Amino acid sequence: MTSTIELAALDRRTLIHPHTTIGAPAEPLILDRGEGALLWDAEGRRYIDGTCGLWQCPVGHGRAELADVAAEQIRRLEFYSSFGDYSNAPSIHLAERLLSLAPAGLERVFFTNGGSEGNETAIKLARLAFHHAGSPERTVVLARTGGYHGMGGASLAATGIEGLRAGFGPLLPDVEWLGKPHAIEYGPDAADVLVAELEQRIAEIGAHRIAAFIGEPVLGVGGMVPPPDGYWPRVQEVLRRNGILLIVDEIVTAFGRTGHWFGSHHFGIEPDMIVTAKGITSGYVPMGAVLIGRRVLDLADGATFLHGFTYNGHPVGAAVALANIDIIERENLLMRARVLGARLRERLDPLTALAHVREVRGVGLMLGIEFTGVPTASVQSGCRADGVVVRASGTSIVLSPPLVITEEQIDTLADVLCRHVAAAAS
Repeated sequence: MTSTIELAALDRRTLIHPHTTIGAPAEPLILDRGEGALLWDAEGRRYIDGTCGLWQCPVGHGRAELADVAAEQIRRLEFYSSFGDYSNAPSIHLAERLLSLAPAGLERVFFTNGGSEGNETAIKLARLAFHHAGSPERTVVLARTGGYHGMGGASLAATGIEGLRAGFGPLLPDVEWLGKPHAIEYGPDAADVLVAELEQRIAEIGAHRIAAFIGEPVLGVGGMVPPPDGYWPRVQEVLRRNGILLIVDEIVTAFGRTGHWFGSHHFGIEPDMIVTAKGITSGYVPMGAVLIGRRVLDLADGATFLHGFTYNGHPVGAAVALANIDIIERENLLMRARVLGARLRERLDPLTALAHVREVRGVGLMLGIEFTGVPTASVQSGCRADGVVVRASGTSIVLSPPLVITEEQIDTLADVLCRHVAAAAS
């Protein structure tokens, strides 16, 4: 058996990890197994998973029934392309299930392998729909500072975190920027300011040139930032009045994270398209989906959509997604996200008394702590040394544990995090 030391050396010699420096590999933390909200590394050390990896595991780690579903489907039909008229039963049933859970008005599903592909799909489809309907000049996408939509050409172009776009040369043209929807940046009139800015930008660009607005219900990578009160209904009204499609990026927020099936339910959003991934299978198999509404379907009626990915509608992914949704429903994880999210928030709120803590915020079981003048990486590394995995994201520490996390684990996570946040000032 290969030792942990040998594995670590092999990792550094053969791999480039995402979001790392080329030529300067870090010492890897080699994970061996998971169960519920717990992880064990190759040396047997145990960790509370406060991040779901990248927010993708609502039902927790180590679900044998999902492995069994995947194995059964592999034995029956591991894969066949869904291009053209080919299909498979799991993807058909999953499409029906997703539409039954989604906000009203969404009527069709286009499957992907993940979130970046989903946002690529939605942006291309928005442009194609207007082109087909006789408005080829409608190519502009409105995006927001602090938003994150993926690493593809279009999805990265619409990502409002400048450091992530740097160095890659020209990206998709016709992306126009709006302010970060963060109440603390604008004060009590935040929604008024942001909606006025939206109106002004539409007037400057010309509504006749704008295809879509893309946004997350709650900013994820941007720091787990909920929008100001009243923001989404007012934004939606402006977009509809100007004939602009609304793409809601629910890659992080769907499947219980906010305490609802979709974050759109929480904020009363009626999207023209929803992009989802991550929690659709709890990360057991790569899978994503774009849910498409009637306005888009009417605009694009009769258009040929020359777009797709090899593994669209993967039967194993679809079978696992159906079983994953069953677990979320059976174990009442939507309610659990609301209850445990409130418990975690209550434990973290006292941190706002510290001078270097700007804000504690969140919705359901997605929370962020924003700092001033404190290196968040030191908080992240300190917590991990004490057996709790959290994530540094810019000036914030972000949390999104599995929805199956226990009360005791929530309390331990909060205690460890609070200790390291308090120590960070020194």
